[in-house]
Amino acid sequence: MENLALIDSFSEFKDDKLIDRVTLMAILEDVFRNALKKKYGEDDNFDIIVNPDKGDLEIWRNRVVVADGEVEDPNQEISLAEARKIEPDFEVGEDVSEEVKLKDLGRRAILALRQNLISKIHEHDNTNIYKQFKDLEGEIYTAEVHHIRHRAIILLDDEGNEIVLPKDRQIPSDFFRKGENVRGVIESVELKGNKPSIILSRTAPAFLEKLFEQEIPEVFDGLITIKKVVRVPGEKAKVAVDSYDDRIDPVGACVGMKGSRIHSIVRELGNENIDVINYTNNDQLFITRALSPAKITSIKIDEENKRAEVMLKPEEVSKAIGRGGHNIRLAGQLTGYEIDVFREGVEEDVELSEFSDEIEDWVIKEFAKIGLDTAKSILEQDVNDLIKRTDLEEETVREVLKVLREEFEE
Repeated sequence: MENLALIDSFSEFKDDKLIDRVTLMAILEDVFRNALKKKYGEDDNFDIIVNPDKGDLEIWRNRVVVADGEVEDPNQEISLAEARKIEPDFEVGEDVSEEVKLKDLGRRAILALRQNLISKIHEHDNTNIYKQFKDLEGEIYTAEVHHIRHRAIILLDDEGNEIVLPKDRQIPSDFFRKGENVRGVIESVELKGNKPSIILSRTAPAFLEKLFEQEIPEVFDGLITIKKVVRVPGEKAKVAVDSYDDRIDPVGACVGMKGSRIHSIVRELGNENIDVINYTNNDQLFITRALSPAKITSIKIDEENKRAEVMLKPEEVSKAIGRGGHNIRLAGQLTGYEIDVFREGVEEDVELSEFSDEIEDWVIKEFAKIGLDTAKSILEQDVNDLIKRTDLEEETVREVLKVLREEFEE
């Protein structure tokens, strides 16, 4: 009865976790062998027969018959007198197989055996979940909001698997309610203490790339290739696309008539502004396209140091830089070049780094973040606009402007 009860308890897990018969038998045998090792010191001479379909389990201990009084290892040897209690015609040197009942292991051993059994099942289940989601890394996945925490949202999929969407992997405008479905890309899967940790991301460039695959048939079919994606999540993104078929306009195919194809992607990403750009191996042309919507007058490239000096008309500069400096920063990430913007018709200007004796480096870096790295590029801006676009105090901005004006008044 003990055997049947134990097998029945295992069968409950089998049905829940869909463990195959071979794995079931292997786990059961492993658990029982561990119990036998603790009881008898070794398990090499035991045969374990498991039939989980019928609920049968048998354990047989094999020993060699030795003369009375000559037993040195009780686990491996049995005296002639003891052997003849099993069968009266045994002789010295013969093998004896004797069934071991669960009750022979002791009550504590049986309780430990059951706990070990449950642990092995969960371990097997967690390993399968880890493998399943490891294969899904980089793919889009949908799960339901189960619990909302300050630093993360806990999601559950249809199988009850827990997936974490951390705060820093959420688009700033994201707002989710319990029970709502959330889409993202499986960013990473790790085993932490035998439990899989599955991280979902909505800010990864891979999420935008996979959305293109889902929404644009030519991308899914491989007729259009996505060469690179860069993003400021929820604000702006640039996607470089290419096609090996000259008859296909990759940008037009991705955007669609009046933006019809890309509209659902923009909506999914909280109205993120997406620029789709024709990829080219011509760096000069690629940088020109990447700085769109600004129109470039001329460009000078230093391929060795990966720097580009771009000349624009004064009215085009703000377009090239973009709100918060997003446009020029993303163009640099997309092309791999550090882009410096110069105004056409301005004969004399001074790099902001030249003022490092009077302006602190961290302040210079704040201006560089929004694409302002020369004296005149800052002097041409409105004070209030500079305060809004940077993390600088009004007093600091005015002090910088004072220093720069003095340079040109001399």
